[in-house]
Amino acid sequence: MPKQNLFIAIEGTDGSGKSTQAKLLAERLTRDGHNVHTTFEPTDRSIGKLLRRILKGELVVDQKAIAGLFLADRLDHLLNEETGLVKKLADGYSVICDRYYFSSYAYHSVYMDMDWVIDCNSMCADILRPDLNVFIDVPVEVCIARIQSNRASAELYETGEILNKVRNNYLAAFDRLKGVEQIAVIDGNRSMNEVAEEVWSTVGKLVQ
Repeated sequence: MPKQNLFIAIEGTDGSGKSTQAKLLAERLTRDGHNVHTTFEPTDRSIGKLLRRILKGELVVDQKAIAGLFLADRLDHLLNEETGLVKKLADGYSVICDRYYFSSYAYHSVYMDMDWVIDCNSMCADILRPDLNVFIDVPVEVCIARIQSNRASAELYETGEILNKVRNNYLAAFDRLKGVEQIAVIDGNRSMNEVAEEVWSTVGKLVQ
């Protein structure tokens, strides 16, 4: 019998392997009897597509405006009447999201006060808080090496200096919100399968 549906957010710096782990977790949950919906942010809807152009350097936009666009994309992601996260969960799907609001806390607070970013996203947290936020923690130098080997060009935040700040911001945000958020920090500097097994072990506790 399928178990209760879950909302899991997978977080990590660029190059951490989080997208691969989201895919592997979805496969494992499916085998375990869940109907699984996988998704990501920025989305592939209109605002998300605009954000992807910004991240690729095709458009130059102020960082506060970028934070606002991520928030707008996230609210649309949550509340879309056909494909939104709230709708998918209500329909009985377990949802795995590659990035959610902790990504905003980590990336945008490189440029502005973290409290401002958290406050801006408070409506999203009120609407839907993950059952678990999984952070795939990988040394930044490893992430940069992966990015350089897999992509023709780096995106907006993909420098060692910025990603070091992003990683530190993730950890600071986790510490700040540990009283209200469920968080698991996973050592991602191992083989893909070793990381996947620990992710599954952690998530599996929620469905036992």
